[in-house]
Amino acid sequence: MNKRVVLAGVLGAVAIFLWTFLAHMALPLGEAGVRQIDNEQPLLSAMQSTLSEHGIYLFPRMAPGMDQQQYGQKIASGPSGMLIYFPKRDFSFGSALAIEFLTELLQTLVAVWLLSLTRIGTFGGRVGFFALVGLIAAVATNASYANWYGYPLLYTSSYMLTTWVGYLCAGLVAAAMKVGADVNASPAPAPTQSRPATAAAGSH
Repeated sequence: MNKRVVLAGVLGAVAIFLWTFLAHMALPLGEAGVRQIDNEQPLLSAMQSTLSEHGIYLFPRMAPGMDQQQYGQKIASGPSGMLIYFPKRDFSFGSALAIEFLTELLQTLVAVWLLSLTRIGTFGGRVGFFALVGLIAAVATNASYANWYGYPLLYTSSYMLTTWVGYLCAGLVAAAMKVGADVNASPAPAPTQSRPATAAAGSH
């Protein structure tokens, strides 16, 4: 992985980070599909008395011996969902931002490295490569969570769009830095000209 690839990966990660910050702070994409609980105190009290450990909880409970059909009937007749629960959480906004940037840096370095292995020589082709990788990244988890856990369509589509546009931003950086076929290309050897064979001298 040469210096241009590493630099493009770092700058691409910065582009994704800035776009994600903009999407969450200045645009409604970060809060799309997320709601607040107005009368939350009774629910918080119930969780404190019922749950003791941090984890992911699915409700209603699937009782032992219950098959999928019975469970489907159960969730069809009442509330159901998924809860990420913290008894107490020591959250650091700065640490979360740092971890977010490091994950974006890893993603971008891998994507730029893959681009450097291709023979894509045009600006649009490089951006298109990142658009394809970004589409895969956006669909990979978000669509599955919406399918299995019922994440709202607005939330899912907003996060998919945020991810995809972030990869486009990184792709513009990589394309501008000409990461691709010309990064690792070495000059082609000069063609060798074969000398015509000399005719053997005849005997006198």
